[in-house]
Formats: sequence, C-alpha cells, structure tokens
Amino acid sequence: MIYNLSDCKWKVKGYYPWVPLKDRSMETGKELQGITDWIEAKVPGGVHYDLYKAGIISHPYRDMESLKCEWVENRWWLYQTVIPKEVIRGKYQTLVFKGIDYKAVIYINGRERRRHEGMYEPIVIDMTQEAALGGDIELKVLLMHAPDEMGQIGMTSQTYTQKSRFNYKWDFSTRLVNLGIWDDCYIRFEEDASWEQPYIYTDYQDKGYVHFSAGVRQRDKAGVSCEAVVTLENEDGRMQQVLPVSGGQVSGMFEVENPRLWYPNGSGRQDLYRIRLELKTGGVIQDSFETEVGIRSLAYRENEGSPKGALPYTFCINHMPVYIKGVNMTPLDHIYGNVNEQHYEYLVRMMKNMNVNMVRVWGGGLIEKEVFYKLCDKYGIMVWQEFIQSSSGLDNIPSKRPEFLNLLKKTAESALRALRSHTSLTVWSGGNELTDENYVPAGYGDENIAMLKQTVESMDRQRIFFPTSASGPNEFINKEKDVSHDIHGNWNYMGNPGHYELYAGTDSLFHSEFGTEGMCSVRSLDRFLSKECQTLEPAAVNMVYRHHGEWWCTFERDRKIFGDRKNMEEMVKCSQWMQAEGLRFILEANRRRKFHNSGSIIWQINEPWPNVFCTSLADYYLEPKMAYYWSKIAFADLAVSLDYRKLDYLPGERFSGGVYVGKEIPAAQMDYDLECEVLDLTGKRIFRKVQEGTACCSKTEKAFELDFSLPEELDGMFAVRLHIEMGEQKADNVYFFSCGSTLTYSGALAMEKGELSVNMNESSGGIIKAQLKNTGCVPLLHIYPYCSEEFNLLCDRSYITLFPGEAAEIKIQYSPKFESGFLNHDLKCESTRPEIRFDYFNM
Repeated sequence: MIYNLSDCKWKVKGYYPWVPLKDRSMETGKELQGITDWIEAKVPGGVHYDLYKAGIISHPYRDMESLKCEWVENRWWLYQTVIPKEVIRGKYQTLVFKGIDYKAVIYINGRERRRHEGMYEPIVIDMTQEAALGGDIELKVLLMHAPDEMGQIGMTSQTYTQKSRFNYKWDFSTRLVNLGIWDDCYIRFEEDASWEQPYIYTDYQDKGYVHFSAGVRQRDKAGVSCEAVVTLENEDGRMQQVLPVSGGQVSGMFEVENPRLWYPNGSGRQDLYRIRLELKTGGVIQDSFETEVGIRSLAYRENEGSPKGALPYTFCINHMPVYIKGVNMTPLDHIYGNVNEQHYEYLVRMMKNMNVNMVRVWGGGLIEKEVFYKLCDKYGIMVWQEFIQSSSGLDNIPSKRPEFLNLLKKTAESALRALRSHTSLTVWSGGNELTDENYVPAGYGDENIAMLKQTVESMDRQRIFFPTSASGPNEFINKEKDVSHDIHGNWNYMGNPGHYELYAGTDSLFHSEFGTEGMCSVRSLDRFLSKECQTLEPAAVNMVYRHHGEWWCTFERDRKIFGDRKNMEEMVKCSQWMQAEGLRFILEANRRRKFHNSGSIIWQINEPWPNVFCTSLADYYLEPKMAYYWSKIAFADLAVSLDYRKLDYLPGERFSGGVYVGKEIPAAQMDYDLECEVLDLTGKRIFRKVQEGTACCSKTEKAFELDFSLPEELDGMFAVRLHIEMGEQKADNVYFFSCGSTLTYSGALAMEKGELSVNMNESSGGIIKAQLKNTGCVPLLHIYPYCSEEFNLLCDRSYITLFPGEAAEIKIQYSPKFESGFLNHDLKCESTRPEIRFDYFNM
C-alpha cells in the first residue's frame, strides 16, 4: 500500500547557492531570504513550470524567451510539504523518490536524512521513527544547482554525471536545464515482510512459460516463516501456486498450454496475462506485487548474408523474424517531470497508428517513466533502451572517470530492475554513437561498455546488449561493401540525385538512426512565434528561426527545388513534401533488402520543444507532418514501392525503375493484382501496366521493371502511381517527377487551386469518415484534414492525391488535446467535436 506524495500540497522557493545551508547572516544574524517567495509547486514536476505559473518567468518556449530563463539552473531550490498524520498506515513506513533531478539533500522533520546524486537511482529512506511520533511530518528536498555538463558539442570522455544531456542544448532543443522532483514519489506502508526486486520473464516453445522470482525482506529478525501465493490469470482462467520462502527468495514458473501470445504491433495481438505475487505470514498478506506480462519468445539471428563478425540484428518473436519499423524517441518535453500519462499514451498511439513496431529510447535523453513501458507492452511497441551516454563531437569516447562509472553502474542496475519485467523490452544499448579515439564504434572491449555488458548479463536473462548505436564497424552510411552493419545517418535530404544513389547503394544490415528535415505546421508556428518573427527567410538571417532549429533549416534546399515561395503556407508545404519524399525513399530502399537489412529506425518521431525546422515526424504540439503519413505507408503490412535514382527527366528520355511488393504476415505466398499508371498533371495517362503475381511474405520481391519513354511533348511534372490488391488488403503509392523543368517541382507551385468535394459522417468512438472527391479539372496533391487547435487528429491515411474525377475515403479519429506541462496549457476546449476541414498542396 502506498500514499502518493503528489496528493500533498507542495511549495518551492529559490536561493543563491549554499544560502539554505547557512540560514542566517553571519554578520547580522538575520534570516537570509530567498530570491523568490514560496510559490506553489507541482510534484512530480520541474522548477521552470512552477516559476512560469507563478508569473516569475515568461513562457520559455516562445520566441527567444528561453534565453531569459537560463539563470534558473544556477540557483538552489527548496521544496517543502507536510505529510498529514492521518495518512500513515502499517508498522513501517518507507519514503521513496523514484527520480530527483539532480543533486539533493532530503530532510525529514528538520533532520538531514540523505544526500543524493543522479536522476535514475531511486532514493529509499526508512521514516518509521518519524511516523511513530504521531504528528504531521515535514518533508524538505533541497536541490542544488545543475552540474556543468555538456550538450551536443563537447567531450564524451569528460562526462561525469548521469543527467539528461539534451537539456544542455541539442540540435532539436535549446538550453533549458531541468531541475525538480521529476518522477513519482510516495510513502510505502509495510508490515514485517515485503517483496524486493520482483522479476518476471516469459518464453514460448511448444507451450508458454512465465518465470518469476523475488527477494523477501523480513524486518522481524526472529524470521517468521512466510509463503508466497502467486496467481497468473487472463480471460481464459487462472493458475495459482503456493511456495515457501527459502533463504529470502522465492522463484517458480507457470507452464501455459496453448497460450495467447504477445506479438509486436503489426504481427499479431498483444495479449497480456496478469500475475500477482502475495507474501503471507499466517494467512495475513504482508505485501503484494502485481503486473501484466505477455507470453512470447525472444531471439536474435544473423542477417541474411551477414559479413563475418557482425552482430545479430534480426529480431525474432515467437520464432518468427520481425522486420523492424521503428522510430527514435527524444524526451517528450524539456521539463519532463510535468509530462503526464495522457501525453505518453498519445505518443505511443501515434506510433501504433504509423505501423511502428519498435522505439529506440535515445541515450542523450531519459530512462523514461514506468507508464511509458507499460504502454509499449499494451500497444506492441518493442523497446530499444539505451543507457545515459551520448556522443559529443569533439570526442565520443565513453567516459572512464571513476565518479561517472560509479553513477552509470547505479543507473544501469536501477534501470534493469525497473524494466526487465516488461515484455516490450527487446534490446539494451550502451549509448548513442560512442566510439574509440579513431571514431570507430566502441566495442565490448571498452572498460565502460564491458562493465555495462556484465551488468546486463547478470541481471537480465533474455535481452541482447549492443555496445552502442551505431555498432559499426563503420559508424555512418556509405556505399563501401561489408562495413555497414548497424549504421547511422544521414539526417537531411541529400539532394537530387545524390540522395537516391546513396541510400540505394548501401548494404547496411540495420539502420538505427537517420532522418530528413521539415518544417512544423503554420498553425504550430502561431503558437510559439510572434507574427513579426515569421518571415520568408533562412535561419542564417532570422535569429528566432536559428533559436528554434538552426541545423535543419530547409529554406535554401526548397528554393532550389520549388523556386521562390510567396507565403508561409507555401514555405511549410514545400518543406514537408521534401521531408516526406526523402524519408520514404530511405525506408523503401531498406525494406527492399529485407532481411539482409533487418530494419529502419527513423530519427525522430517527436521533439521536446517547438522547432520551426526539425527532423521530427510530429512537431511539439503533436501535429503529424506529411512525413509521418508517408512513413506509415512505407511501414504498412502490405506495401508497393518504386525504385528510382532521380527526380528530373528530359522529354523523350527513358524512365526505368523496379516495382517491388512487400507483405509481412502471414509468412506464406499470396496472390496479388498490381497496377502501375503514369499520368501527367492534367490526369492524362502516359503509360499503364497491369500484372498478376505471387508475393512471398518473408521478403520484399521485385514484381517487374517499369520501363517506358516519356513523350517528347511532355513539359512539367508527371506522377507514377502504384496500386496493389492482395486478398482483402489494398495499398497505394504515388511518386512525382519533373520533365524538362529547371526547378524540379516548380510546376507544383504553379498549379491551379482545384475543387474538392467533402462529405463527412461520424461513427462511434470519435471516428469520422470523410468521403472526398476531386470535382475539378486539375489533380489535388497531398490532401490532408485539419481542425481547430483544441483537437488532435489521427488518420488511417492522409496527404493523398486525387486526379480529376477520383474519390477516396479517409477515416479520422479525433480527441481533445490535453494539458501536459507547457504542452497545451493555454488551450481551452469548449466544443465536443472538431470542425474538420481539408487542404491540399495546390495554392
């Protein structure tokens, strides 16, 4: 039984460093006042949010206001609350802080009880003596100023903390260094015996196996005998075992005939079993532990045609190889303590909707809150979890500083205990882009990496440990053969034709980080930039743009492809188109080599603060970009793709490109009907090919070579459209090329507006079915829905193209936006249903 300290009333006060330890002036004897008065605080939370709510700082995410808030990290902050005596239960009371950021002194009733450093190791304090006094309990947490750690540019070898580094400035974030009680805190009420470190793991061979073990802590030194009652149940029934406690340990296993299995998203259902461990003495429950687990086997195989010495990058669930369709994830917010369960759930739902089956939790960010991993179990998102280490540019050598290795080991042990019972957890990694002095990816021989490997192997029986991502021997993408195992890069559109030649030419085994850049929506811009800041200029000129995404500015890239854009709407649409185009090609090129290449993990699905330009698939306000939906198509169970090498052609030139079919499940051959059409932008057909075939679901196969000559009179743009039907499934894809144009896509900006007819009907569950029809005489490019900013929209498809006379249906799921720290705090949703409208590229 626990009492959440979030239910208490907290307050916080700021001081100059060391002042709270002195209390009174040595010269005058007077009390030393703080730099703020006591203000209301949210726990879990962060100091910046409390200061903003109190009116002490301006909104740090707007324009360049974060620069005015950098003083916050350099002050000391004292949290205080009172635990009412009425809530105290049990014979013993234990105070638990799951995460304090970063260095803290904890006082109970005015007495110092613990000094602590580190974000991820829980702080556990026995407060039984204080509770026994019978009165209210005063609790204070003094946070010292943030350590002087490095952001993206620095020296990894000199890292000395286990503090999340993205806070100190990364390409997708500003410098806004969090301080606060960032994770759950509570009082655990205990009797004479309690569970310690429960561990559940499952396997599947001819039947299901659920293994469990836990330590038992007995406060009664006389050693009263205990027994464990362990129950496993789901909708099919329940099983139970009664076991004696021996040597302070309990362990056992359930065998499950014909189990309901857990599969990753897209491969099957995510059935979960509930397991409950009750610790009893004389029939009285002393303690209990309960969680949900999925029954599944987990294994790792070498890729097809792997070079000698390569690690096994093919992940197998229930003896079936699973092609990885992944996203990288940054922390959800700069002030991550205020991120709530709704925020986590919506992000994981976005992953599921996008056909994602793996998320990489990046080593420059966080070991996330417990709720995130539960949601991954629920929605079938496999987790690649990195420890808190990352590259720094000047050197990327894993730190060997004794104080760092000590903190890193504590973090690793805490993370292993907390996460290893989650079915979704699939991979451990030493960190992000760690290398030796020659910039070769770090291996198991590195002292730092070897320590982590031994820790993982001693505490987790199932998961593989990769030394770093990328794990080499070559770190970044290139076209040299047999050296690209797990690689990173690139993170921007590489130009025409270079982008296509590079990604089609690599023989990588796994691609765990890469991306392309694109702008956020105009609606999002209005929420964090003043109107006078929204100019048609590059980040080199606009300082506010530089502050919100300098590295990923697409202004010049898009000008060379589309020409000059007349307004912000055009600027955004052109930027998002090229992000989607570039990313789709990488995903499809990798999937065409399945299972020599065993998967792609996109950098990145989210961003922790609002950027004008970023490699994220959704902006800070969770607005999906065009690249989100084109990646969803590339990740679909049934996919059809075109292999090409450039975007621009001359009249009369021969077009040649392979058409490929990919299908994930079931692992058997299936018949299909495939149509390929080539159309100009009036809708006139240039070429058509129809083919019947059979696809093998264990690989992506070439259906035919698309080969034709462009008309001599063609001047402008043309589209290659693919449509496939396999059983009850259908899939579409469309590609755009230019013919005879100096600027590749300038013809798209010159198109007429067109006419779109929309008819919408709402069904149950907050889903709207929109019937769309192109009633004009020009194609409508990249049609997408939008609504008032008080609602989130997720679609089964979006950014679709309709030629004249064509119709399509889009299913739209809507939900009210939620407040999560700085996210949406200024929105008030007064309606129950959004007013949905449609837009498209034609201006």
